[in-house]
Amino acid sequence: MARLKSELDQQARSVQAAIELALDGAFDKDASKARHALELESRIDREDIRIERAAVAVLHEATTQGVRLDEPDVRMVLTIVKVNNELERIADSAATIAERLPDMTAIGSALPPKFRVMSNSVIGIMQTTCTALAHMDLTAAQVVLASDDATEAFKQAILGDTMRQLAAGQHTVEYAMALASIASNLGRMADHCTNIAEQVIYVVTGKVVRHEGDKWTKPEEVA
Repeated sequence: MARLKSELDQQARSVQAAIELALDGAFDKDASKARHALELESRIDREDIRIERAAVAVLHEATTQGVRLDEPDVRMVLTIVKVNNELERIADSAATIAERLPDMTAIGSALPPKFRVMSNSVIGIMQTTCTALAHMDLTAAQVVLASDDATEAFKQAILGDTMRQLAAGQHTVEYAMALASIASNLGRMADHCTNIAEQVIYVVTGKVVRHEGDKWTKPEEVA
């Protein structure tokens, strides 16, 4: 269990690195960074499968040897499987951004300044997610949840700007599509981070949080 958790923490750090490489590649139009992001995403995919199989093996071994896992242990195994999946999907979004680099390079225009602000925000959210996961830190998990609405507002503002500028003839359709793809994938990364934060809260407290309206509920018992 301890080894699995350590491997999951390393997976999260790898995902953090993939995000940074993909975004640096997009802003710097650096094909080498984009390529490294894609290579790292491939390794993350392989590790995703290995971690899931190892989690299944832990449960199987406990069952076959008659070892009784207590509730916190079961929550941890379930959390490892769920978080592992969320991390793989974040890496997928990073890869999608990296794959957009040839389009951005061909177009020649730099990413608008709002993208840098949103990108830095998502990088910060992922860093806090890594902290929450590594230390099972409830405070860090709550910070991640609190960042959710701001990220969504950034995404909607960027998409709105892009569509208005496209209508005004300031962008080509290809450029607008590339911008929309990057903004949407940044938003997905933040969404997956909040899912991980929810799992941290669950494994520590045995309680769940829900997003209702414009705020998150306090941790509550599962009905």
